[in-house]
Amino acid sequence: MAFLAELIIALLLVVAGFFGIVGSFGLIRLKDPMSRLHAPTKATTLGVGGVLIASMLYFLAEKGMVSAHELMISLFLFLTAPIVAHFIAKVHLHLRASDEKLPRSEGQGDWAGYAAQSKARGVRNEPGDPEGERPAENR
Repeated sequence: MAFLAELIIALLLVVAGFFGIVGSFGLIRLKDPMSRLHAPTKATTLGVGGVLIASMLYFLAEKGMVSAHELMISLFLFLTAPIVAHFIAKVHLHLRASDEKLPRSEGQGDWAGYAAQSKARGVRNEPGDPEGERPAENR
């Protein structure tokens, strides 16, 4: 393998490791769940992407072929990470913020998740809730 290919692969692995450490550190050290959500979805995704690109370059330089596995993993990762982040943020919003704390929507309707007449299944009752302390599915 040529020295230039080894150098590029090593640099990609170092950069990927840096992003992985930054993402993990942010996940642990940031103060609230919404800030913590940003670290693994952005920095760690770049870290894994760097490792996958380095792997693709290694197989290209060593074996002379392009590996489709890394492309498929990258595609899956870049498609699923934002979706999972959206779901986690939505759960956080529903468990921590009431409809009154949210800003008014620009349209004529309410926020989509808060338009339902009853609480979602599995949502904990707040102390002093008029429904009492019964689980949501018994209402």
